[in-house]
Amino acid sequence: MPSLVKKSFDNPDELVTPDKTRAEILEFGTVKAARVTAQPGWKWSECIQPHVGGESCQAGHLGACVQGSMRVTHDDGSELIVNAGDAYSIAPGHDGEVISDVAFIGYEFNNQGKDFAVWEKS
Repeated sequence: MPSLVKKSFDNPDELVTPDKTRAEILEFGTVKAARVTAQPGWKWSECIQPHVGGESCQAGHLGACVQGSMRVTHDDGSELIVNAGDAYSIAPGHDGEVISDVAFIGYEFNNQGKDFAVWEKS
């Protein structure tokens, strides 16, 4: 990979659009970056779970929110609300739902060289 690389989320390497969701994914070798937009009314258990199965989201997330708000409820019962301006780290085993009247927009980063479980193709 060259020393300097620039890509645009407006021209992603991969575009995934499950219900009420848009994920523009950029690949930088083993690192992936995604701009994730979830519309008001989005809930993982309603919009994503039917495509990937499982009781809860098994992907870890590391990112920053630039618009909107999302409530995340972990399998252990703990909750947090992510708002615009917040950075977040969410362990596998959770559900999430947009609680704002505007879309939630987050930028997420994955340095494991793995797909974001939510965006895996079936």
